[in-house]
Amino acid sequence: MSKIRITQVKSGIDRMERQKRTLKALGLRKMLYSVEVEATPQILGMVQAVHHLVKVEQLN
Repeated sequence: MSKIRITQVKSGIDRMERQKRTLKALGLRKMLYSVEVEATPQILGMVQAVHHLVKVEQLN
């Protein structure tokens, strides 16, 4: 599996509770915080749900 880096670029404040929980499940804690995870279908689905709050980079 390939890895991706997910960076939170917008705040989770004043968002729906489901989006806040998705950010937490991805391991994002605060603005400009990044995590590197495997690009599984489950992770990609979570990223799609909060795509307007995060930036995704493909890693080699």
